[in-house]
Amino acid sequence: MRTDDFDYHLPSELIAQTPLEHRDSSRLLVLDRATGTVRHSRFSGIGEHLRPGDLMVFNRSRAIPARLYGRRESGGRVEFLLLSRVEPGLWRALARPGRRLQPGARVLLDVPGRPSGNLSVDYDVEVCASEDDGVKLVRFVDEGVIDRSGHAPLPPYIHTRLEDPERYQTVYARDPGSAAAPTAGFHFTNSLLEDLRRAGVEMAFVTLHVGLDTFRPVQEDDPREHKIHTEYFEVDSEAAQALQRAKREGRRIIAVGTTSVRTLEQVGRDLDNQGDGSIGPGSGQADLFILPGHRFRLVDAMITNFHLPRSTLMMLVSAFAGRERVLEAYQAAIVESYRFYSFGDAMLIT
Repeated sequence: MRTDDFDYHLPSELIAQTPLEHRDSSRLLVLDRATGTVRHSRFSGIGEHLRPGDLMVFNRSRAIPARLYGRRESGGRVEFLLLSRVEPGLWRALARPGRRLQPGARVLLDVPGRPSGNLSVDYDVEVCASEDDGVKLVRFVDEGVIDRSGHAPLPPYIHTRLEDPERYQTVYARDPGSAAAPTAGFHFTNSLLEDLRRAGVEMAFVTLHVGLDTFRPVQEDDPREHKIHTEYFEVDSEAAQALQRAKREGRRIIAVGTTSVRTLEQVGRDLDNQGDGSIGPGSGQADLFILPGHRFRLVDAMITNFHLPRSTLMMLVSAFAGRERVLEAYQAAIVESYRFYSFGDAMLIT
């Protein structure tokens, strides 16, 4: 297995820069992983591809305003991308310029309407430590400044200003904590969710806070040497009971997004380790790296967006549907001028 195996060429004009006016008006590519058959549809019609009794599992994590800008004592500009909260006031973050932000460096953040401060007295963030992977540990004097100064953590390939920050959230987002939104859920509207419920589709909600691997490409030639970073997940008793019933009754479990896939398969792996086969509530750090060869334990189908080449997410989707079939489906999407990545179109893999 090589990282190059998960590469493909995407014309830059197919990278979606803005969300569509109506969430469910995006296109939907339906891939049958058994036959490789590809069908083209609209997301608003996704109910045509579902069955009464299907259990759809959504990630209700909410993206925090994780991108912060400020200045150092020297006057140099600084950018932080918050990744995860270690404890109250202490966060792991990516920083730019990372080499100049050594332990002890202090930063005054850009807060709208606040006059310029004196960094020798006033500061918002202090760098505490540098980790081996370039991540910084930073401490806030007052965490409230995150909401006052933070911006939606749009990925670097989006260059257009987002007018409405709520469009970088799912309509069902509830639990703040993600450094990037679980974008496969962007296509759902409240009315579409209600239509699916009336059609007999059951829904469950889990939480996984998206972290570093969304931003870090796989650098190693052999992806098995890539270090996957952990992400906090939680499955409450209501979701656990819904999953247990669906498995017992032989109904399909459809994961909405790769984050839901990772949560469910983490639960499935933990089930194997327990040995009793019962799904219960739980939480912890997901450390599962899904590569081709993975045996899927809970997920029967998935809804996902189109992912960056050579990424861990491309590898996960390839593990589920087969690398060749996924690459063929991506080429079909390119030929049909689908919109790619976070604000792009969707796939349903059955």
